[in-house]
Amino acid sequence: MLLRKKLVRLSGVAVLAGLMIAARAGAAETAEQIVLDPAWEFAGYSVINTGSAALYHAPAEAARGVTVCVNAGHGTAGGAAVYTLSHPDGSAKLVSGTTQAGATQSIAISAGTTLLDGTSEAAANLSLAMLLKEKLLDNGYDVLMIRETDDVQLDNIARTVIANNTADCHIALHYDSTQNNKGIFFLTPPNVDAYLNMYPVSLHWQEHTALGRTLISGLQSVGAGIYGNGEMEMDLTQTSYSTIPSIDLEVGDTASDHSEYTQGIIADGIVAGLNTFFSESAAEPEKPGSRENF
Repeated sequence: MLLRKKLVRLSGVAVLAGLMIAARAGAAETAEQIVLDPAWEFAGYSVINTGSAALYHAPAEAARGVTVCVNAGHGTAGGAAVYTLSHPDGSAKLVSGTTQAGATQSIAISAGTTLLDGTSEAAANLSLAMLLKEKLLDNGYDVLMIRETDDVQLDNIARTVIANNTADCHIALHYDSTQNNKGIFFLTPPNVDAYLNMYPVSLHWQEHTALGRTLISGLQSVGAGIYGNGEMEMDLTQTSYSTIPSIDLEVGDTASDHSEYTQGIIADGIVAGLNTFFSESAAEPEKPGSRENF
């Protein structure tokens, strides 16, 4: 994997810099507010994009020069009422998820599920994202936070395009809708030639899968429970538009513990996986022709 540091665009509407927010570790924490630049590739496919993400920088003395996008899934009011193209080339979805296979348009961003204790998935995703943000900053990563409140007006495409242009990888956090505490897994691109050969998937699916597998290894290293082999094929809007290593990480389901303690372990495992992923990012991988060779 070639480490491609994305430079934040300082012109136009891409950055509203210098917003001072919370104090952290005795020093002021500064975030740059990142909005969707209409000039960015695929930006025109988004239909909900008036919100902004926040880019935090690690202390200079510890900075790795790597930006991780942390995307707390869901949390966009009105997102389920509008649709976007499932794939940038207009082709139909191949695997059913929130939107059924065969559809050429997908829900812009769904409301998510509800955990068995009544907590919304969006809230559980957000609490994990906030823990992960602090651990990443402590480990020298810059962090692009897609959402830090209950609602941000950014659909899945807007979130993905912002990550493409300002981060080195994109991790969306979710809880699955099943009810058996089945463990953690990530959603990997489906092993279907029509999908793997579609731009931009054709250039990046190996990176998506490598990121997911490395994070699963990191989570195993801290004792987190893993579902099966840790991966499930799914045709996602996120990976269909991603031009950086990008995964949807399902950190449990509606029956899973989402206490601060458990989410802290999950965050530690994600950081461990990222440390490995970026330490091995000195060279671009070979480009195999099929999933069987990867």
